[in-house]
Amino acid sequence: GQLLDKMLAAISLSRDAVYITNVVKCRPPGNRNPLPEEREACLPYLRCQTQLIRPRMIVCLGTVAAQTVIGPEARISRVRGQFVERKGFILTGTYHPAALLRDPRRRPESFEDLKSLQRKIQQLCQHTPAQVLF
Repeated sequence: GQLLDKMLAAISLSRDAVYITNVVKCRPPGNRNPLPEEREACLPYLRCQTQLIRPRMIVCLGTVAAQTVIGPEARISRVRGQFVERKGFILTGTYHPAALLRDPRRRPESFEDLKSLQRKIQQLCQHTPAQVLF
């Protein structure tokens, strides 16, 4: 959580300015990645949250989120820093903070993603208030 706070602060955002949620609503045993059927079981909750919050942008932190939200073939190393619009949402992804703690060499890439995200948010805010879902 502390690293995510620092990441948000780096682009002048606080936790109060974003809504943070998880793809699955409970931690899988042994903190393993959730199985496809576990993600699928929780997807209605994520969709409901998205409908209630109505974010303009969704930022996927890590491969599990990217595969669930952007598409099953998404790999964070390929989709990170890119923006796609789908069903009225702007979707992007970057490394999960836990991955950055395990492999600090990815932090410069993540920082570039954050700067790109900041520019995109500024661009959106020129036209309409932007809500961001992490």
